[in-house]
Amino acid sequence: MPSIPNPFPELCCSPFTSVLSAGLFPKANSRKKQVIKVYSEDETSRALEVPSDITARDVCQLLILKNHYIDDHSWTLFEHLPHIGLERTMEDHELVIEVLSNWGMEEENKLYFRKNYAKYEFFKNPMYFFPEHMVSFATETNGEISPTQILQMFLSSSTYPEIHGFLHAKEQGKKSWKKIYFLLRRSGLYFSTKGTSKEPRHLQFFSEFGNSDIYVSLAGKKKHGAPTNYGFGFKPNKAGGPRDLKMLCAEEEQSRTCWVTAIRLLKYGMQLYQNYMHPYQGRSGCSSQSISPMRSISENSLVAMDFSGQKSRVIENPTEALSVAVEEGLAWRKKGCLRLATHGSPTASSQSSATNMAIHRSQPWFHHKISRDEAQRLIIQQGLVDGVFLVRDSQSNPKTFVLSMSHGQKIKHFQIIPVEDDGELFHTLDDGHTRFTDLIQLVEFYQLNKGVLPCKLKHYCARIAL
Repeated sequence: MPSIPNPFPELCCSPFTSVLSAGLFPKANSRKKQVIKVYSEDETSRALEVPSDITARDVCQLLILKNHYIDDHSWTLFEHLPHIGLERTMEDHELVIEVLSNWGMEEENKLYFRKNYAKYEFFKNPMYFFPEHMVSFATETNGEISPTQILQMFLSSSTYPEIHGFLHAKEQGKKSWKKIYFLLRRSGLYFSTKGTSKEPRHLQFFSEFGNSDIYVSLAGKKKHGAPTNYGFGFKPNKAGGPRDLKMLCAEEEQSRTCWVTAIRLLKYGMQLYQNYMHPYQGRSGCSSQSISPMRSISENSLVAMDFSGQKSRVIENPTEALSVAVEEGLAWRKKGCLRLATHGSPTASSQSSATNMAIHRSQPWFHHKISRDEAQRLIIQQGLVDGVFLVRDSQSNPKTFVLSMSHGQKIKHFQIIPVEDDGELFHTLDDGHTRFTDLIQLVEFYQLNKGVLPCKLKHYCARIAL
C-alpha cells in the first residue's frame, strides 16, 4: 500500500518545540499600545492608552464607561482639522490609530467626543435626506421610488441612484468660486462642462471617495471665502497640504446633508448599516463580549403603569397615559419646589419664586449666556434631528429665555416670556395660555406634548466634560 501523505505536517514536530506553530496565532505583544488624547466641547481632555486596532466606536465605549454616561448609541468621535476649518464624523468601524498616522507633525488636529444624533438618522427617516429634485436613476424605474427604496439602492451593488444639482466649487489654485452642475455616481463625483448635460463627453471627473474622506466646513466664509455657510470638501486619507483639498459649497443645509449622506453611503455601503444595527461590534478588547449589556432606553420599551388601586395595571389608552404622566410630573415638581422653598427659611413666597427662577441653571440643557449663532452651532454639531434643543438666556431681552430647537433640518427659536399673576411669576411659550412655575416644568411638559412647537423636545444639547 502506498503511504498516505500527512495532511497536517506542522503538527509533527519534536517534543521540545511547541505543538502549534507560532505563526498560527498572533504574539501576545503584537497589539502595540499608543496614547491618544480626546477632547470634549468645553476643551477638557482625557488621555487614553489604547491598542493599535482600536476602533472609533471602542474609544467612545471606553469614555462612556469611564465617565458613567448613558449609552444611547449617539456618542461619536470627530476628526477636527482647525488649520483648514474642517471636521468629519469618524465612522464607528474606522481604526483610530490609522487616522492619526495620516496627520502631519505640524498640524494641531484633535479628536472630539460628543453626541451626534444625526449619525444614522437617514436609516430611520430617509425622507428628510433625499429630496426628489436631487435624485435621479441611471435606469428607468416603474412608478415612484420611495426614500426607503432609494436608501436600499445605495446599499445594493446592482442599482444605484444619482445625486445631482448645482454646487459652488472653488477653482484650483484660486480664491474664486464657480457655480457648476455636479453629478454623484458610484464611481465618483463629476461635473458638467455644458450646463446640466449628463452626456459622457460633457462630464469631467472631480473627485473619488475611495481614498478620500469627506469633511464639513466649519467656517467656510472665513477660511475659504465660500459664498455660503454650507461647505464641504474632499481630503485624501494620506497627509497632504491644502492644495490637495477640493472644496464645494451648497446653497442650503438640506442640500449639503444630502450630498454628504450619499457619499458616506456610496463609500461604506453595508458597513454603515452593520454599524447602525450592531453598535457593539468592535475589533479591540472593548467589544460586546467585554462590555456588560445596558438596559434599553428606547421609549418604545417603556410601559405606563397605574399603582393607585389595590392591583397595578398597564395603562393601554395613550390619552390616559399622557394625562397621568403630566399629573405625576406636576405633582412631583410642586413637591420639589415646595421643598426647595422651605429649605433654610420657611418664610416669603419671594424666596420661592427666586428658587424657581434659578432652578434651571443646573440642568444640562440650559446654556447661560450664549449667542444665537453659538446655539445654532451647537445644535448643528449634535445633529439636525427633529427635537434636538437647548434653552438659553435671551440677548435682546435679559428678562426672558429662548428655546432653540431643530425641526425639518432647520433651527427655530421660540421666546419664553415671563408672566406675573397674583404676585407669582410664570413662564410661557404661548402668550400665557399654558403657564409653568419654572423652566424645568416647561421643558418636561414639551417633552411629553408638542403644544405650540413643531414637534416634541427629544434630545438636549449639552457640553460634557471629560
